[in-house]
Amino acid sequence: MLQLQTSTNSSLVKTIPLALKIVVCIAISLVLGGCNFVGGYFGGNDGVFRDRSNDYQQAEVAPQMRIPTELDSYTIDSLYVIPEQFDEEAIAFEEVPKPRPVETRRREGVILQSLADKRWILIDATPGQVWPRIRDYWTELQIALDYENPGIGIMDTAWVELGNDRENRHKYRILIEPGLHSGYSEIYVVHQQDLRSEPVPTQVTWPEESSSIDLEQEIMRSISQFLADRNDIYQASSASLLAGTIQAESKANIIESNTGDPVLELKVDYNRAWVQVRQAMESAEIDIVDSNRDQSFFSVRFAGIVPEEDSPGFFGRLLGRGSSPVERESKDFSVRLLETESTVNVVPEALTQESSPVVNQLGLELLQVINDNLS
Repeated sequence: MLQLQTSTNSSLVKTIPLALKIVVCIAISLVLGGCNFVGGYFGGNDGVFRDRSNDYQQAEVAPQMRIPTELDSYTIDSLYVIPEQFDEEAIAFEEVPKPRPVETRRREGVILQSLADKRWILIDATPGQVWPRIRDYWTELQIALDYENPGIGIMDTAWVELGNDRENRHKYRILIEPGLHSGYSEIYVVHQQDLRSEPVPTQVTWPEESSSIDLEQEIMRSISQFLADRNDIYQASSASLLAGTIQAESKANIIESNTGDPVLELKVDYNRAWVQVRQAMESAEIDIVDSNRDQSFFSVRFAGIVPEEDSPGFFGRLLGRGSSPVERESKDFSVRLLETESTVNVVPEALTQESSPVVNQLGLELLQVINDNLS
């Protein structure tokens, strides 16, 4: 009996693996078939979760939304307006542009800035976000626009009457430009006036400076207050894609020169570049040994970027972490401002005979510190 029972159990043990193999094969076949079915149902061109990235190409023009007269509609605007003078040579995006990196040293708010005879508004928003806000400003004042081109950031008002001025008609031009850093915009205002006794001009030649500095500053203060009051409302709002094309590149960028050396390229005039580079180095507490504006150079002493320390944990303290970092030796540099036709290039030159990776790295870090502290 014992021998017979042992033989039966042995046969059963040999049979089980074969049965398992058959069951596994059947299960795999069912799973693969189910996957094909599920994949075809949810994916593919006719699936529930099909790729809709190119659906906009078949979009139809819908009638403009009508807001009842008793409701407020100042935050509703045509953000994706196609201009009448559409650039036929413009190339459509083949892929959605990648988002820009987040600014680590953001300066929030709306700030009025001036330098010599220039004044502008600095705001922590992209040109694509600023454009519909400025349009809302004129809409609220019930002032029509004679011309607008979001692709280059220009907006002209119609001729308007101001206060008790019975002699002149007035007109404003708004220019929206990218700021020194990504995610910022600069807003400029130009004022033009004309005698009301003369026929309304069909063409306007805009001056480099406003006809009235006082009226320019008055509108600039009004716009800045309008933007500041509505800053929170628009933080999560949509942006104009057409106006977004003017923010492709900031006014301050570290690029590579023809010789392969790093250069800080500033798309501003020389006077502004000189003042703001000095302010950036003073803000970063870089030791300025000497400077000469006529010869376009600063002599500085720089030891590199000091890394921010994180407090070590319990095990970090046991392993001796958290000690002060090793300080690098300061090196002398000449920071030169080289003016070209459209830019000012900031170039660091080591005032030492040695040429080593450490010195080259210090030069790059010096440009990064200046760039990060521009405002």
